[in-house]
Order: sequence, then C-alpha cells, then structure tokens
Amino acid sequence: MNLQLLQEVTAFIWQEGDMLAHGEYDGWLKMWTEKGTYIIPIDPKETDFENTLNYAYDDHHMRKLRVRRLTGGESISTSPEPRTVRMQSRFRVWADDGVQVTVRCAQNIREFRKESLKFYSADLTYELIRCDGGFKIQRKVVSLINSDDALAGIGYIL
Repeated sequence: MNLQLLQEVTAFIWQEGDMLAHGEYDGWLKMWTEKGTYIIPIDPKETDFENTLNYAYDDHHMRKLRVRRLTGGESISTSPEPRTVRMQSRFRVWADDGVQVTVRCAQNIREFRKESLKFYSADLTYELIRCDGGFKIQRKVVSLINSDDALAGIGYIL
C-alpha cells in the first residue's frame, strides 16, 4: 500500500468536500478536467452510466449550469440554501496506472434546510488524473445507498 498516495488523494477529496460544504463552487469547478463527468446513478449497482438513466450525468457545461442554478436563487430546491456538513472516510486506492488513480470512499452528508435535518450516505468512486503535482477529477460517481428509493429533493452537489 502506497501510504503517501493514499494521504495525497485523501487530502484532495477532503478539500473537495470542504469546498462544497462552504459553497466554494468556482474553486470546485477548477478541480475538474475539461472532459470530467459527475454522475449520480439511480441504480446503485449500475456501471454502464452512459446508457442508463441517472439523477445526474454532468459534463463541464452541465456542472457550470448546476452551480449557476445553486447560486442564482432561481431553483426552488435551493431556497432557502441548505447548510451541509460532509464527512468522507474509508479511503481506498483501488487502481493506479501512473497517470490515473481510482479511489473509493464513503460519504455521509447532513443537510439542514427548512427546519429539517436529513442524512445522505453514499459510496464515492473518483477517477483522478495526475497533473501539475496534484490531481484533477476525471470522473466522480456518487452511489447513494438509497438511490433506488423515493428521494427528497437534493438541492446541492453531492
């Protein structure tokens, strides 16, 4: 096990979670490659995301539009803006070919909005590309553990 690599990818993913929890969306958008995809599948066991229905399958353009909706005040699901706390754990470097690193981890999010506290748990899979001494996100898959059940409106980025 390469503990140095594990520490580096963990710090990168923790930084992403902190940015999302604090609404630093411009910085979050810069963490992605131009061709990166952000995916939230409906079926938690699905792997063919391109040919199945997903809650989200965002490319660069769609990520920017999602951020605009979140920050523009025009989305009913983000008014009032939810407050979130994110916790990621159970990091595992699953693959490393010298250019791309695949990392799996768990995420728990607490959301407070409209006097209600909600919980969301998911397995995350990241495909990270090494660049400029760090990483960029090539793909992020958020597999909610209850994605095939009825979900309340989620008005922020998982």
